[in-house]
Amino acid sequence: MMQPPITSGTILQNRYRILQTLGQGGFGRTYLAEDTRRFNELCAIKELIPAVTGIYALEKAQELFQREAESLYQIQHAQVPQFRERFEQDQRLFLVQEYIAGKTYRALLDERKAVGHAFTQTEVLHLIRSLLPVLEYIHNRGMVHRDISPENIILRDSDHLPVLIDFGVVKELATRLQAPDTTAPPTYVGKLGYSPSEQMQTGRVYPSSDLYALAATSVVLLTGKEPSDLYDENKLTWNWQRWVTLSPQFAQILNRMLSYRPSDRYQSATELAQALQFLEQSTVSPSNISNVQTVPVARMPNVVERNLSNKPDPRIPDPASNSLLDNPLAIGAIAIAVIILAGLGSWALVSSIRYQSKPQATKQPQTFPSPVISESTTSTPVPTPTPTFTPTFAPTPTIKKPVVFTKRLNFGTSNTTNVEGSLKANERHEYIFNGIQGQQLTALFAKESGVSLTVLGSHGKPIENSAKDVTFYQGTLPGTGIYIIRVSPVPGIPESTYNLNIGLESSVKLTPTPSITFGSPTPIPTPTLIAPTPSESPTTNLSPTLPPLEKPSIEPTPEQDLR
Repeated sequence: MMQPPITSGTILQNRYRILQTLGQGGFGRTYLAEDTRRFNELCAIKELIPAVTGIYALEKAQELFQREAESLYQIQHAQVPQFRERFEQDQRLFLVQEYIAGKTYRALLDERKAVGHAFTQTEVLHLIRSLLPVLEYIHNRGMVHRDISPENIILRDSDHLPVLIDFGVVKELATRLQAPDTTAPPTYVGKLGYSPSEQMQTGRVYPSSDLYALAATSVVLLTGKEPSDLYDENKLTWNWQRWVTLSPQFAQILNRMLSYRPSDRYQSATELAQALQFLEQSTVSPSNISNVQTVPVARMPNVVERNLSNKPDPRIPDPASNSLLDNPLAIGAIAIAVIILAGLGSWALVSSIRYQSKPQATKQPQTFPSPVISESTTSTPVPTPTPTFTPTFAPTPTIKKPVVFTKRLNFGTSNTTNVEGSLKANERHEYIFNGIQGQQLTALFAKESGVSLTVLGSHGKPIENSAKDVTFYQGTLPGTGIYIIRVSPVPGIPESTYNLNIGLESSVKLTPTPSITFGSPTPIPTPTLIAPTPSESPTTNLSPTLPPLEKPSIEPTPEQDLR
C-alpha cells in the first residue's frame, strides 16, 4: 500500500522542514521544504514510490537509488537544478535538489491562452537555442532527460533562462523496481504526446528522443493546442502548421525533429544547433546581387541594347544603304539624338527596376529579426554574414561597462534569506537592504562557484577591507543606512552560477551609562559628596552652592590683617 503524503511541518533528517506538496504522480511526490541548516533555504525534495513493495523492492530500490543519485550528482549545469543529497527515512527514499523559483512553460502558456495568444516564433526559437547547450551537456555524459514537456521547463525569475527540471530518473527507477516473479508488462517512462514512439513502446531512448520531445513542446507553445489535437494517429504524422504561420525553414526544422523514425531526425543537439544557425544565415538575403542582370533588355532595339553600358556607338551607317539623308553630319545628328533618347529611356528603365528590387532585398531579413536569439549562438562555422549586419548585435559596448542588476532583499521573520543567480563576465548583481548600526551581517556562498561578494555602504565603498572580493563575510554594520551586497564573477570565467545565503541578526541593545566617564574610580566617595576633593573641582560639574561655602572659610584671614 502506498504511504500517505508527508504533512506540512514535518522535519526530515532533523534538517528539512516540509512546507507543502508541489506535485504527485504514480512514481513519486515532490515537496517544497526549508533547509534549516542553510538559513532556511528553499529546496525541492522528491520521494520515490516503488511500484511494488516488499523486501526485494526495498533492496533493489536502495541499489538503483545509489547509482542514479551518483549520476545526478555529476550534472553541474547552470540550467539544471543542483543535486544536493539522497537519504532514507522510515523506508522511504528521498532526493534533495535545488528549488527553482519561476513559472513553468505550461503555466505561461495558460496565461497566454487566457487572453487569446500563444508563443511567437522568436520566443520558441530562443527557448530551443537556450536548451540545446543543456541537452548537449547531458547527452555527452550518456544521459537522456526522457520527459521534456512544458510542465518540466521553468522560466527562472532571476535570469529569465529556461531550466530543465524533473529528469525521468525517478520514473525510470520506479518502473525498474518490479518483483522478479511479476508477469505484468513493463511500463516505460515517457509522456503521451511528447515522447516518441520508440520510447513509449520499447523503452529505448536516444539523444534524438529528447529533440523529438523538444519539438513537440515547441509546436504546443506555438499553436496553443495539445498534442492530441495536432497528431494524426492513423497516418502517424503531425498536422500543426495550419494553426500557425512560421518561416518555411523553421517549419522544416521542426518537422524533421518530429520524424517518426529516429534515423530521420537530427542525431544530436550540435547538429540541430548548426541547422538553426544556417536558418539564421539563410533568412538574411545576399546584398551583392547585381540588379542589372534582371533587366529585360532582349525586347529593346539593338541600338538601345548597345547603349545600356552608356557607351554610344559612333558607327556611321553603311554608304550603300538607301538613307533619306546622305549627309554625314545629318546622320550623325540623328544618331546622337537617338542615342540620347535611347540612353535616357534605358537609364530610366534600369533605375526603375533597381528601385523596385530594393524592397525585395530588404524584405527577407525582416521575416526573422532575432538579434536576441542570435547572441546565444556561440559558434560561427560559416563566416558568410556581411559586415553590415554586425552592428545590429553590438556585443562590444556591454563588455566595456558591466551590466548591473539590482534587487531588494527581504529577510522576513527569520532574519535570513537566500538568493541565487547566473552571472556572465560583464554582469554584476547587487542586493540592497537597510541595516542598523550594530547588526551582524553574515554572507556566504553555498559552494565555490566562480563568484565573489563585496559589502558596500551608502557611500558606494566597501565597509572594510575584509568585505571586498571575498566568498565569506561576517561582521558588524558600522552605521544605520542602505547597504549593498555586490556579487561579481571571477575574472577569466565566462559564466558562473551561485547560491548566496545571507543572515542579518537583530541589532544589539546597548545600555551605556554616561556616569561612568565622570564618576570617581572608587564607589566609596558617596558620604563625602559635600566636600569633593580639589582634584575633581576643575573638571567636575559641581553644584553652584559649593563655591560660596568655600569662600567664607578663606577670605576672613586677609580681612583681619587689614584691620
